[in-house]
Amino acid sequence: MKAADIMTTTVVCIKADATVLEAARLLLGERISALPVVDATGRLQGIVSEGDLIHRAEIGSEKITTRWKALFEEGATLARDYLKAHGRTVADVMSHPVVMVEEDTELSVVAARMDQFGIKRLPVVREGKVVGIVSRANLLQALIAAPAPPATPAVDDAALREQILLKLDREPWSPSLVRNIIVQDGNVEIWGHADSAAQCEACRVLAAAIPGVKAVTNHMVVTPRGLYTW
Repeated sequence: MKAADIMTTTVVCIKADATVLEAARLLLGERISALPVVDATGRLQGIVSEGDLIHRAEIGSEKITTRWKALFEEGATLARDYLKAHGRTVADVMSHPVVMVEEDTELSVVAARMDQFGIKRLPVVREGKVVGIVSRANLLQALIAAPAPPATPAVDDAALREQILLKLDREPWSPSLVRNIIVQDGNVEIWGHADSAAQCEACRVLAAAIPGVKAVTNHMVVTPRGLYTW
């Protein structure tokens, strides 16, 4: 799926010359957490979010600049904090350049950018103009709407075991595992040792996703490397 398949197309935007108070009122009135900032043609210039407006001098919530912070922070960072606290227009406080995606961006890339930049939503642009917003909530909606996998016919136990072992061997987190798979009538038992609980659970999830597997019993245990007895 792509960004265009899940994005919200009714986008509330604001102009750069709007006031900070206008932005705050719009955010609260529309019950949204961020506003794309656009010019008269709809071209994206920045984004203003709740996070850009919470450190304000009017309410005494501006960031405190201690002597030690002033010594180690760059002047540009300190000046940016001052603008966020004292700026009067959206242009003063908005974040830019903006992390964005295009309509044909794959959802794997959308999610990766959210992770990389620690943000909850991305403007979707076409030739630089905002045409939508894709958020974490949109990704959850896509997950709920995803079709259930079709029912699969019974698979030979030996073939299931081979598929699970082959798939495990392809995973980058599996080389340190000491594992064995037993399959009886489609029921899988996983035995062995791993470096972490996450690896143990990943084995279970991987096996359960193989078509034809009825149930998985996970006997994997976390054992520090070097203590394996196999």
